[in-house]
Amino acid sequence: MSEGAVVLALVVLLFLAVAAGAWPVVRRLTRRLEALKQGMEAFGAGALHLRVAEDGRDEVAAVAASFNRAAARVETLVRSHQSLLGNASHELRSPLARLKMAVSMLEDAAPAQRERLRQEIHANIGELDALVEEVLLASRLDAAQDALQKEPVDLLALAAEEAARVQATVEAQGLDKAGAPEGAGPSLVVRGDERLLRRAVRNLLENARRYAGDDVQVVVRPAVLAGPAGGHPGHPGHVELRVCDRGPGVPEAWRERIFEPFLRLPGHAEHEGGVGLGLSLVRLIATRHGGQVRCEPREGGGSCFNLTLPV
Repeated sequence: MSEGAVVLALVVLLFLAVAAGAWPVVRRLTRRLEALKQGMEAFGAGALHLRVAEDGRDEVAAVAASFNRAAARVETLVRSHQSLLGNASHELRSPLARLKMAVSMLEDAAPAQRERLRQEIHANIGELDALVEEVLLASRLDAAQDALQKEPVDLLALAAEEAARVQATVEAQGLDKAGAPEGAGPSLVVRGDERLLRRAVRNLLENARRYAGDDVQVVVRPAVLAGPAGGHPGHPGHVELRVCDRGPGVPEAWRERIFEPFLRLPGHAEHEGGVGLGLSLVRLIATRHGGQVRCEPREGGGSCFNLTLPV
């Protein structure tokens, strides 16, 4: 056998050996890519719960992990919108039914009754307008995952302006005589979207006014968030806005649930009005600003809603 033939035979044997050794690796990689492709196609077809395997530490695993994170965000967004639209469609039925009945009775009504029907029509139109506006705002906040356009907002001045609309009292705590925070505490200026923060404060005030009449008090002060149980106190750098009322109060079992969309306390929806989205929007706005909102009982009766935002 010539030397060239020997070299050729060795090259062929080497190629076959490399191919035989690489085949399991390549086949495993192609199977993972096929599974990833099938998972993406199934997710695109509507299987929002589907996730793909993240085996290994290579690029395929990184792509799978990235897909799973994106899929989780998409599923959360779609489920949220489905729930929002389903609840909104249910809430629209009552004012639409009342509006339809009032319009049908208007033509044949006596003059005195006609004026009452006109007032009812305007009230129902206002309720529909408020519901549509709040549904659209909630939808936009859910969909906008990018950072908000933030600017310095004087929370005390904003609260004073909104409190004047409902004749509520405003008090600033933790400030010296010159209006600056006492000691080394944070200022009362936060960074955020002024329009959204105003909407959150307005919703809290209107909710308190709806249930408590004229006895509504607003307090703005530097705050320190509580740390973990048994741990060190939280770090300063937050502002707390408290809206307190002397209404019937919120039962302990409902103090967390009242921030859910379209949820109202039993027996209150028929008498107090509202569309059930106000407090849900407050929590959504607070979360988008890195803050939180909670409901607490007020000493002597009533409730306090505490909106805490980072400086």
